[in-house]
Amino acid sequence: MCYSYSTFQPPILFTATPLRHAMQGHTGDVNSVSFSPDGSQIASGSEDNTIRIWNANTGKEIREPLRGHMLSIHSVTVRLWDVQTGQQIGQPLEGHTNWVYCVAFSPDGNRVVSGSWNETLRLWDAQTGQAIGEPLRGHSTGVNTVAFSPDGKHIASGSHDSTIRLWDAEAGQPVGDPLQGHRSFVSSVAFSPDGMRIVSGSKDNTVRVWDAQTRETVLGPLRGPENWVRSVAFSPDGKYIVSGSSDSTIRIWDAQTGRTVAGPWDAHGGYWGVLSVAFSPDGMRIVSGGDDTMVKIWDAEID
Repeated sequence: MCYSYSTFQPPILFTATPLRHAMQGHTGDVNSVSFSPDGSQIASGSEDNTIRIWNANTGKEIREPLRGHMLSIHSVTVRLWDVQTGQQIGQPLEGHTNWVYCVAFSPDGNRVVSGSWNETLRLWDAQTGQAIGEPLRGHSTGVNTVAFSPDGKHIASGSHDSTIRLWDAEAGQPVGDPLQGHRSFVSSVAFSPDGMRIVSGSKDNTVRVWDAQTRETVLGPLRGPENWVRSVAFSPDGKYIVSGSSDSTIRIWDAQTGRTVAGPWDAHGGYWGVLSVAFSPDGMRIVSGGDDTMVKIWDAEID
C-alpha cells in the first residue's frame, strides 16, 4: 500500500546500523510511510485502521491518530485528511468495487490516483473529491502500486500481473506496451526526479530500473535481497535507490551501476519484514515501516 503526502551524500558501506529513531504506536503492520515535503513530518498508515503523524526530528507523535477507515489502510474507499487539524476533508472518495491498495498525489496536489484490486486505476479531483473520467483499465489483476511522474503528466502502475504500465494522466489512456521483465508481481514503482527512469521492486526478489521512454530495462535485475522487495524509492538527486525487503533488510543502491553502496542492515523483524521505505526531501534520512508495527528513521549520510 502506498500513502502520499501531496542532497544525498557520496556512497558508503555502513559499519553499524544507522538507526536514529524507532517509533511505536501502531498496533498493526505499517504498510506505508512518507515524509512531508519539508521533511519535518512523517505519515504512516497501518493495518490498525489509522494514520499517524510523527515529528521527523524527534520521533514523537504529533497528534492523535487519524481515524475514519473501518478497515486497515487498504480499503474500498479513499479518504483525504487535513494534517494540521486531523479532520477528514469532504466525503470518502468512492468508486472502486474492490480493495484500494495504493494512492498517490500529483506533484501539484490537485489530483489523486488510486489503484485497486478490481484491476483499475482511478483519478480524483483532490479539491472536490469527484472522480475524473472513467477508470483506467489495462492490468489483468490487482494494482499494487501507483506513482505520478514529477511533471504530473504520466502515471506508472505495478500489478499482480507482473507488469508495469504507463498512463497519460490527462487523457486517462495507456502509453505503449506494458513493461515486462519481472517474474512475479510488482509491489512498488517510483519515478526518478527527472522523470526519465522508473524503479520497481517485485516478489521475484529483484529491483529493476527502466527507461520511461523506451520502456526497456536499463539496470538489473538487481539481486541481493533474499525475499520479496516490498518498496523502492529514488533519492531526491536521483543518484541512489533505497529498497526494503521481506528479508527484513534495507539496502541503498547506486542508481547508475546497480552496486549496493549501503547495507544491507536489519530493519524490521517479522514474517513480512520491511513494508515501506522513503527518502527525506534532503536525502539525508530514510523512513521505514514494517510488520513489527514500528516506524523507524535511519541516517543515510557519511559520519
